[in-house]
Amino acid sequence: MIELTKLNGAPIIVNVDLIETLEATPDTVITFTTGKKIVVKESVESVIKKTIEFKKKTFHE
Repeated sequence: MIELTKLNGAPIIVNVDLIETLEATPDTVITFTTGKKIVVKESVESVIKKTIEFKKKTFHE
């Protein structure tokens, strides 16, 4: 899981395995496999980077 920031400044922990799509509209909209959507402050590139770092840690332990 990765920590992101909602537009109101509240932190949110996201299960990266449930991310279906990322859109820059210009805010980053994350759509999950459940159909739920959230908007976060981080850029699409930042979310991708955090996801890759998380996956590397998960698979190397």
